[in-house]
Amino acid sequence: MKNLAVTFAFLLTLFFPKLLHGQIIIGKPSLGFTQACASASFNQYNVTFTFSPDSSLLPTNQFILELSDADGDFTNSEVIYTSAENEFTSSPATITFSFPETIAGEAYKIRVKSSSPVATSTSSNSFAAYFKIQDTPFTINNLEETALFCSGGSYLLTIDNPGSDTNDSPLQYPSLTFNWFKATSDTTSEYVSTGLTLEVTEPGIYYAETDYGSCTSNSHSNRVEVIESSSAADAEITSSLGNPFCSGDGETTLSTINASTYQWYKDGELIEEATNQEYLTDEPGTYSVDIDLGGCNTTASITLETLDFSSSINVEEDFTINSGETIEVIITTDADSPVFQWYLDDVLLSSETSNTLNVAQTGTYIVNVTETIGCEASQSFQFVVTDPFPSVENIPNVISPNNDGVNDTWVIPQKYVSGTNTEIKILTAQGKIVYQTNDYLNNWPETEINFTSINPVYYYIITNDSETKKGSITVIK
Repeated sequence: MKNLAVTFAFLLTLFFPKLLHGQIIIGKPSLGFTQACASASFNQYNVTFTFSPDSSLLPTNQFILELSDADGDFTNSEVIYTSAENEFTSSPATITFSFPETIAGEAYKIRVKSSSPVATSTSSNSFAAYFKIQDTPFTINNLEETALFCSGGSYLLTIDNPGSDTNDSPLQYPSLTFNWFKATSDTTSEYVSTGLTLEVTEPGIYYAETDYGSCTSNSHSNRVEVIESSSAADAEITSSLGNPFCSGDGETTLSTINASTYQWYKDGELIEEATNQEYLTDEPGTYSVDIDLGGCNTTASITLETLDFSSSINVEEDFTINSGETIEVIITTDADSPVFQWYLDDVLLSSETSNTLNVAQTGTYIVNVTETIGCEASQSFQFVVTDPFPSVENIPNVISPNNDGVNDTWVIPQKYVSGTNTEIKILTAQGKIVYQTNDYLNNWPETEINFTSINPVYYYIITNDSETKKGSITVIK
């Protein structure tokens, strides 16, 4: 009798193993979403499923989540989640998972499998799923708003790569594809083509979008108006800082449409080597550009104006001042709410903030005038104040450059100094010229002279239209 029982158990194991180990039925997965628009900032989704009976699960069981291809086919399915052993033991169960970054399609499906015992659910409803690896606006046509093509020709619109610092070009992500559209109104458009570029043969307003199917996306380009041109058509020039522009903001960029070649002009005069699509300038004037579209030619022009103010100063760039004398320097300006900063020998005169300065000492002065409302531009004036040349009758033959304020430089009669067209030469005892000028300022020696055990002797030659003077100069400590 015992042998009969053993034999019966063996036959059950051989022909009906599921009766001994149990079996389960896994229900159709219920999706916690209608479509999956995943990104780096969000990629958490839920799916719920039922199974029965609970008691059939073995302690080593794992539930596996499989993803079909974009057409719902599981032939080459991808495992996107595997539970721990015995993680789910009661029905219903909910799995939280993430989609792979390669997902892109409109008809994916999911199914659930178990390992112990082995079972597979029917597939879920189909759904759209995309991972938006790039989801910010990008630029086409170098962000130029218009483009021209010759009648009977075409214009190629391209996605900028890498674009500007603010342009996260989708071309950095080779897996992405793009759709091109032509606007039919301010709010509607029609599909034109797919690809990295678009060859336009009809005028209109065009733009591109990254193909994320039914998932809404911020990955779209600027719009470009493409115009069919004849040789008489005029293009436009735009100023990056507007027109009028504020030169305090730096140079403005003048730019025109994409073309084959360019030549820029200012006030009718050709600008050498200005043969690019853009031209930088901080000067007002009438600018024009000859444009070759590769089959027809056109021109564009702009009268560029500035918002800058005008100022003037009531003194010359160089003037002298006598001991005890004071000269009032006045800045006249039409700047709006101007601020004045005065400097003497590069040191800010912090207490001087008006448009006037009483000058009573020599030095190099700078005044900055800044407009603080509207165009915040600045202008500067510099002037140099010196002592008048001292009146001496004779040419000295001894100097003592020891910085005591007395006889430190070689001071000669006024008829030989700056403004008299007199040449001054100073030579060493060996005949080497150490100083030569036609504009002497009573300032030799300009650098320190190295003394040895004896006082060095130099020789001078003074030459003008009427005479030549020669003599020696002994330098003492």
